[in-house]
Amino acid sequence: MPYSRGLAFRQLAGGHMGPPPPTLPLGSTVGEAVALLAEAASASLVVIDDDGIPRGVLTEQDVVRKVALRLDPSAALDDIMSQPVRVIRAQDLLFHAIARMRQAGLRHMPVVDERDRLAGMLTLDGALVQVNGQLVDQIESLTRPDDPAGMTQVRAAQLQVAEQLFADDVPTPEIQALVSHINNDVYRRMTRHCIQTMENDGEGPPPRDFCLIVMGSGGRQESYLNPDQDNGLIIADYPDAEHDRIDGYFSELAARLTRAMDGAGMPLCNGYVMAVNPLWRKTATQWRAQMDYWLGRRNPAALRLADIFFDFRGVAGERRLAAELRQHITTRSKGNRAFMREMYLQDEDFGVALGLFNRFIVEKNDKAHRGELNLKITGTLPLVDAVRALALLHGVPETGTLDRIAKLHELGVLDRDEADYLSGAFHHITHLLLRQQMTDQRAGKEISNYVHPDSLTDREDDMLVDALKAIRDLRDRVRSDLSGELF
Repeated sequence: MPYSRGLAFRQLAGGHMGPPPPTLPLGSTVGEAVALLAEAASASLVVIDDDGIPRGVLTEQDVVRKVALRLDPSAALDDIMSQPVRVIRAQDLLFHAIARMRQAGLRHMPVVDERDRLAGMLTLDGALVQVNGQLVDQIESLTRPDDPAGMTQVRAAQLQVAEQLFADDVPTPEIQALVSHINNDVYRRMTRHCIQTMENDGEGPPPRDFCLIVMGSGGRQESYLNPDQDNGLIIADYPDAEHDRIDGYFSELAARLTRAMDGAGMPLCNGYVMAVNPLWRKTATQWRAQMDYWLGRRNPAALRLADIFFDFRGVAGERRLAAELRQHITTRSKGNRAFMREMYLQDEDFGVALGLFNRFIVEKNDKAHRGELNLKITGTLPLVDAVRALALLHGVPETGTLDRIAKLHELGVLDRDEADYLSGAFHHITHLLLRQQMTDQRAGKEISNYVHPDSLTDREDDMLVDALKAIRDLRDRVRSDLSGELF
């Protein structure tokens, strides 16, 4: 299998962008734009607002088609620039950028950061250098039309690509990141589809800026093959008098989106952690107040909800709303040892699957999985929870488990050996889980988080014992760090 396939499906758009193009502020004139294009010898420029967010693009073709029609140089640039702007985010996957540019007939696309500010420019020719013709066909299979039928096809193609990368020995966390990226792109495109259908039905466009967020494994970029929905909405602030109208719109959007995602193969959340639930649909100010309430109350219900929420990630709409809320949470949770202790103790029951003499603790109650290991509940979950607690305590904004481990090592919270063992544990356990899920998928079995010890080689068995020991040691260390002399 050529390396270019792994590269195309694993590289981020930001790694291949060029420098930012020349820019002009909103309110500039046509004459200023033409002069800047000539002076900079650039094929395009981007019109930005006061926050550095792209609001329009002017290309050489626009100059030929529009400006050459003898427009007055003093004419407003805002009237002839191409808008709204199609952008790619630096943390989006490269293949998404290729697909979007091909579908829209664009030769270049602005790249923005997590706060939607202009960061660079990506060209289609430069991106296509990373792939060949065969891979373009695969990319097309992952970018079907923005409707439920198209997204169902994308979800099917996602499994095929994941299996190919697994067969190529691509590290499992990178495959999880790809699966998560594709799922989140489905969210983004289905959101756009639902907004369009609402406009067609006379509901109008969104009455306020908003950001769709995903939580749990999707927010950490650690999804397996069959995740359910964990989503919410951050809505830009609005006057209380407008609540019924504005929240009514977003309630309807959430209902349509969750139904569409369910139809595309991502089932509804049994715990109702979805934007149709008002608890997970709030304005930016309400979210900050909610977070402060959870941090202050520390009762079991608040701790459980905060635990669900902490790993959120913006996937559609104005992602700067998610970035701003992330900054607020990082600042408020840093050094909050009392809250982290209480939240961590909520997860005490999720121990590792390792008992006396380092023997595996297998399932005994569930007849369908008797004798097997639940490597999510007794493997990755204890690791994710412990690393999250340390990360929040030390002001680490990253949400991915491996990113958090790396940052905690950089801060001196974890030494080199601890970070190495924990990263290795995460790689090994996720590899065993994904392999079993793919085996079950091919056999037409229900996908679960169970792995039978007999399916492991002796080396895999030994590595799993070492992985679980490292997680157990971390949990003991976190409990001690957070509780001091109380336990």
